[in-house]
Amino acid sequence: MDSSGITLRSSLVNPLIRKWMCQGSVDFNPSNFILPLFIINNDDQIEEIASMPEVNRYGVNRAIEYLTGLVDKGLTSILLFPVVSCKSVDNSIDPNVNPVLRLIPLIRENFPNLYVIVDVCLCGFSLDGHCYQTSDQTTGIKDNQLTLKALADLSIAYAKVGCHMVAPSDMNDNRIGVIRSALNSSSFPDVSIMSYSAKFASNFYGPFRDAAGSAPKHGDRKQYQLTCGSSGLAMRAIERDINEGADIIMVKPGLPYLDIISEAKRRFPDVPRAVYHVSGEYSMLYQAGVSGCLDLDRSLWEILISFKRAGAEMIITYFTPKILDMINNNIPM
Repeated sequence: MDSSGITLRSSLVNPLIRKWMCQGSVDFNPSNFILPLFIINNDDQIEEIASMPEVNRYGVNRAIEYLTGLVDKGLTSILLFPVVSCKSVDNSIDPNVNPVLRLIPLIRENFPNLYVIVDVCLCGFSLDGHCYQTSDQTTGIKDNQLTLKALADLSIAYAKVGCHMVAPSDMNDNRIGVIRSALNSSSFPDVSIMSYSAKFASNFYGPFRDAAGSAPKHGDRKQYQLTCGSSGLAMRAIERDINEGADIIMVKPGLPYLDIISEAKRRFPDVPRAVYHVSGEYSMLYQAGVSGCLDLDRSLWEILISFKRAGAEMIITYFTPKILDMINNNIPM
């Protein structure tokens, strides 16, 4: 052998062999991507979100118009979030308050092949912006039984109007089992569950809370969302949710927690994994691209590859419209 030793150049000189070296991890199609969508009660309105450029809140009618173009480009799945001004958990199942309940039947009618996932949480409806109910407003202490019932009731309400999947994001103990049981007993055994199983108390959620009007009015969510260094607790949470009936588990946020995705793939290879490329990650990358600090398209591809390489089959991202264009136009990585 030459004294220079083993070289790698022969594995890198051609675009096709570079793709082969990636062992399939660079192959994407529209089904890999889920678009988050914020829905407001003014049916004919579109609202810009200052902290998330090119991401808007949509009224029901405007959402249908927006989705028409995206479905034509290959969009296969959406994740819906209601944005309400009338804050009351009791109102969460009222279609006059919760616009998602009015939107889902229209989506099913207009886009029969579009897969509809709905976020299930109480923070957008609760007065204090937390993801649970209290039996005594003066103490603010969480009542787990009340919370789980409210989450189950909301899940059933979404199932009744036609959602395919519910996605509990609240991180309260044992909510997957309660929701699964409630769906089954209410004749909705075919409604699937994507659990926000490893959802960390992250600094990257700020723009989302602006978009959804769901910021906590006091304290934070560190007592029920995972601490950033708690990889062992994340695995326990994932295992619990799988045992309680989750069809898909999710890691959130994305880039700071690639190791969690990878470990979940290693420990639970038979359960599909999703990653949420969250609002702060979106805005940070977008602004870096706009400022010229980096090439947005190529940097986005690099991040998407990292998610898939780590083990995420589904990627929830606000960049989905851009990604559909990139796929359709065969923009190289």
